[in-house]
Amino acid sequence: MSETPLSALLRRHAADFGPVLPVDLNAADVARLDFTAANPRLAAADLRDTVAFDQLVHELLRAEQARIGVGGYLENRVIYRRSPGLFGDPAVPARSLHLGVDVWLPAGTPVLAPLPATVHSLADNDNFGDYGPTVILQHELEGVTFYSLYGHLSRREVAELREGRPLAQGQAFATVGPWPENGDWPPHLHFQLMADLQGRRGDFPGVALPEERDYWAALCPDPNLVLQSRWLS
Repeated sequence: MSETPLSALLRRHAADFGPVLPVDLNAADVARLDFTAANPRLAAADLRDTVAFDQLVHELLRAEQARIGVGGYLENRVIYRRSPGLFGDPAVPARSLHLGVDVWLPAGTPVLAPLPATVHSLADNDNFGDYGPTVILQHELEGVTFYSLYGHLSRREVAELREGRPLAQGQAFATVGPWPENGDWPPHLHFQLMADLQGRRGDFPGVALPEERDYWAALCPDPNLVLQSRWLS
């Protein structure tokens, strides 16, 4: 698939982005976590049990001698079987193609605006396996508007935000949330980019049908372009 105008724009401004999290995602203690069917550790895991899922994440990190896990963009995942009501009707092919990047790290970690931004919209997507507290920021580069989504946040900080609030680059506006308030997931940040919100507010699909990969990849470019991580495709 050819590069989209937004992806090209983000590449041109690679040096301008600040961190999304106050950690070095290219450090030696950061590992790529695999949540596809190719990972044998997932075969017997009870992913509906959040305590067991959290233990699994820690086991995956220990196996890599890592303290932070990163990954997920356009990964065809099996972990969404834990919440089938959100990610697909059993009668049709399941949505399993992940459109963002997940950073698995402790609850309470600050989340930062990578560019000057305006708070576009907020929501508490309070369903099992959903985003939980969610923030969407609006950005502009070279006259082009685009959006970034932050899911699985803490309720306390999100409750203090207001739509339309300006944020400076590097400003902390939320923290990674604990379960169960984060959608009942092991603590992590879901970070996603969108060229167009299609009229949505406080929510946007984070998982798609694998056969619709090209459509969604054009709409949601690789978040590693902003994260500046070594897993950039």
